[in-house]
Amino acid sequence: MKKTVSSLLAITGLLFPFIATADSGDTAITIYSKAQPGAVDPGLYRPVAGQGTYNGTNIPGYAVVRQVRNINIEGGESVVKFDDVAALIDPTTVQFKSLTDPQGTKVAEQNYQFDLVSQQKLFEKYIGKKIAVEKQIGDKTETVEGTLLSTEGGLTLKADDGSIKAINSFSSVNFSELPGGLITKPTLMWNVITDKPGEQKTEVSYETKGITWWADYNLIYNEGKDANSGTVDFNSWISIINQTGASFNQAKLKLIAGDVEHTDSEANNNGGVVPRFAMLAARAMPPKFDEKSFFEYHLYTLNHPVDLSDNSTKQLELIPAASAIPAEKLLVYNASGSQFFENGNLLIDGTFIPNNADAKVAVFLKIKNTVENGLGIPLPAGRIRVNQRDSDGSLEFIGENVIDHTPRNENLMIKLGNAFDVVGERKQLSYNSDEKKRTATEEIQIKIRNQKKQAASVKVLENMYRTEGFEILESSDKYTKESAHQISYTVNVEPEKEKIIKYKVRYNW
Repeated sequence: MKKTVSSLLAITGLLFPFIATADSGDTAITIYSKAQPGAVDPGLYRPVAGQGTYNGTNIPGYAVVRQVRNINIEGGESVVKFDDVAALIDPTTVQFKSLTDPQGTKVAEQNYQFDLVSQQKLFEKYIGKKIAVEKQIGDKTETVEGTLLSTEGGLTLKADDGSIKAINSFSSVNFSELPGGLITKPTLMWNVITDKPGEQKTEVSYETKGITWWADYNLIYNEGKDANSGTVDFNSWISIINQTGASFNQAKLKLIAGDVEHTDSEANNNGGVVPRFAMLAARAMPPKFDEKSFFEYHLYTLNHPVDLSDNSTKQLELIPAASAIPAEKLLVYNASGSQFFENGNLLIDGTFIPNNADAKVAVFLKIKNTVENGLGIPLPAGRIRVNQRDSDGSLEFIGENVIDHTPRNENLMIKLGNAFDVVGERKQLSYNSDEKKRTATEEIQIKIRNQKKQAASVKVLENMYRTEGFEILESSDKYTKESAHQISYTVNVEPEKEKIIKYKVRYNW
């Protein structure tokens, strides 16, 4: 069979005797994301030809859709249909309710029809039935009619005179009607019983896969007067992928941020449609999300309706862009390792020294999420990309990181990478243990070298890893107890100089 066929469907029959029909109405959609922040595969929203095609079942998220429509219902028992529903709907989550007559209008039966029409399915349904095939011969069109016997290797027809026709290429095929069981859109159907015929306002809700959202943050860092201060320009974006098989026009949009437990079901994979992708980035008006607490999560509601077309990506601004937000550049050195005593086990073997010879001085940006800084709303987890403007005005990428859900008035800690001109070195100077007294004494030395041409402030973290009880016996510098098992030093290192920190700790068990 020629693959570049353009079939003409002459549809003269209807699949369902629709007694009640629905008009379009209000749509609300709440999207839940299961995407790992910063780990969204670009193939989901920027597919490359020849590298495979995604469909909605690959999308790490889901949504709850609520639609309100006015429908006309006959008295007694009648059939009501809702089309334009998601192809990846979970039928077990569907709910139908009359808002006009909630007590007197009941659902006796519910069906989800998802066997969508296609050329191949039409041919399969018409085996043993008559079709009309049009062939192009020169500048003339010839019509061949007959009973379809097979579609293997082309079309095989049996004419009325009993002769067999083998057709390898054709221009179009005429089918008399759409066979039963095939539909053009995924459709929900109910057998509804009511004693109140006429127009009723109804509500339909369901859950669907094939949709998700995530947050991205784009920052521009501006150097301050010293090596440890500056400002940032802050932009935040929400991206939404819709591959549900349905478009949601002028929908009331809500996004849920938080770790919501949800169990996947394979029941909603029926009728998955392989889409082609379209990128949508234009905005008709500046969007704005209103945020509020919802249970133990955060709910972001867009304050105007939005169109979410099927097979598209939509980008919306999360909060208005903010400029000149104070930012602190932190240099942090932690070479004491991450291994700790656990469940009463002691790390008192003196040969165990968690010196990390490869430890670098990490670079962080610290930003306060406050109203005064132009922020001040809980920020959903997402990827932060940071650029800095060069002397010629161009933007240069300086690092990116992923932040967790960050409440208002908390700090954003963005790790950008490792310092080039500031290095650290840690070693054990001495170690003695006395198992009778159940004590161990250890002396540590840390060196921070600054090869910059300006002073640098460095925070040195030291983990007290050997056992639960410890006491600092001697210290060359003032320290801060960060937690039950960690202390820190903040030291200022002059240009092209070295700073040495020494301390002696006694562990007790």
